[in-house]
Amino acid sequence: MANKLTPENIEAAAQHLENIQSGATPILDKQPEGENYTKVSATGNVDKQKVYPLIPPNDPRLLMQVAPFLDENLEQFGFADRKDLSKVMYDNMAKYGGLGLSANQVGLPYRMFVMGGHPQIEDGKVRSVFNPLINDVSPESINLKEGCLSFPFLFLSIKRPKWCSVRYTDENGEEIEETLHGMSARIFMHENEHMNGYVFTDLVSKLKLERAEKSKQKMIKEIKRRQGAPKIIK
Repeated sequence: MANKLTPENIEAAAQHLENIQSGATPILDKQPEGENYTKVSATGNVDKQKVYPLIPPNDPRLLMQVAPFLDENLEQFGFADRKDLSKVMYDNMAKYGGLGLSANQVGLPYRMFVMGGHPQIEDGKVRSVFNPLINDVSPESINLKEGCLSFPFLFLSIKRPKWCSVRYTDENGEEIEETLHGMSARIFMHENEHMNGYVFTDLVSKLKLERAEKSKQKMIKEIKRRQGAPKIIK
């Protein structure tokens, strides 16, 4: 899930848009390969990371229900354990400027997502969520604008419950039960939909989606104008 465009994530969104338009990221790439690179912090700390490209929004892997997570399947894509997969997912979420990221958004067939680590999230907690379940939701709902990393520059007003009670296992394999509120609840529900083959465009009418697409084109034009840099958005 994404919320607001920031200088940090505009370039990543623009690159994903270009990949979609050019077909640079193949649909149904059965063996996605991450790109290894080394990140050096201002204090000199070295962090080895692997970044996977976001798959196109019409890729069938994004539109089908993900099978329950099994630890024995981690080796299929070279992950040592849950913590290893979680770190890769956190690194990718940070690179793309997201509030949450599901494994199937980067072509990995795992029923898991990461969320948090962002000042917009009220409890500030980072979560690694495996086999999520929503047990109960608030009878009261609220409309808020949402974005999705799979749909660059597209924002939709989505009505969601104010809170949800959830159950999942974390990166240590421990079972967690908690009630999430506000933005944390919204992100959990958004990412959980990815687990079941739904995307946020499924939740609005055709008319609202058409209006949002027009706003998206205006946004792209405005970003081009302000940045004066056609290299960022072609």
